[in-house]
Amino acid sequence: MDEGPSVRSRAISSALRLGVRPFLHYLPGHATSIRTARSTVDAASLLLRHSPHVRVESLNDPAPGADGGLPVRGEWIVPRDAAQENPPGAVLYLHGGGYVVCSPRTHRPITSRLALDTGLPILAPRYRLAPEHPFPAPLEDAVAAYRWLLARGVPASGIVLAGDSAGGHLSAALTGELCRQGLPGPAGLMLFSPWVDLTCELSMGAQSRARDPYISASSARRVARLVVGPTGFEDPRLALLTCAWNDMPPVLIQVGGAEVLRTEAEAFADALRRAGAHCDLQIWKGQMHVFQILNRVLPEASAAMRDAAHFVRTVTSGTGKHPRARRRSKAA
Repeated sequence: MDEGPSVRSRAISSALRLGVRPFLHYLPGHATSIRTARSTVDAASLLLRHSPHVRVESLNDPAPGADGGLPVRGEWIVPRDAAQENPPGAVLYLHGGGYVVCSPRTHRPITSRLALDTGLPILAPRYRLAPEHPFPAPLEDAVAAYRWLLARGVPASGIVLAGDSAGGHLSAALTGELCRQGLPGPAGLMLFSPWVDLTCELSMGAQSRARDPYISASSARRVARLVVGPTGFEDPRLALLTCAWNDMPPVLIQVGGAEVLRTEAEAFADALRRAGAHCDLQIWKGQMHVFQILNRVLPEASAAMRDAAHFVRTVTSGTGKHPRARRRSKAA
């Protein structure tokens, strides 16, 4: 467990540090640059293959529900040998991208792997993005996606909420919002490199110590101003570290040891445990932000996805058992 990152991990981190990180760090925070970033990320996503053993079905349900809810669009990823009707559970996966870029397609390497390893379908909604649609628009879309699953017979006890980076923030905010709206809570919450603190105070303090090859706290803070829109950071649903996390389901948090958001993940795990939640925090030594997306090439990412699938199977098994709350450092 004391081994350092693999050779592949070090090589990819070095390439990102020299190429992608400078691009993201100096990208101006205005609409034109955001459109450029979206096009670049979408093109790059074509290079990341998803598993051929799953079906990726386009989802476009424009008809609002009986309660006047929002339409649900995105992807439904299903193992090829899975039953078509009445799945016993599902993973609602909310992609990252700082609330401004990315899509369900960019995150197929994660969602397809989850579908394959868990045997469950994955709902990856295409939620609205900032700056055109600032918060809480993404949260409203996430609630609509959860309601969509319930309306189609997926029991809340079989649903795991999951997300990476900004999608991790959105998944956690969704968990709290379900409670506020009186909806049944999910079986579990799974976060990959969550962007917990949109004010970026914690990450700014950690920036001088972290060797994150991918993102910087400065760029995250610039993007956050676009996300919150004219209302600023006053919406209490944004502040994950000060929420009252009562009656939480089991939580798994995976974070790279080298990333600038590590301190946020640690602070969130502490907040959850103080509230009495079962939280397993995994710190993967030497890994970058959302390293899980490289699970077809990185041994650490593949191992992390196996742990993630185990968590999903455990909390949706109906046994009532929770993963033991703990803090772990992980290596390849």
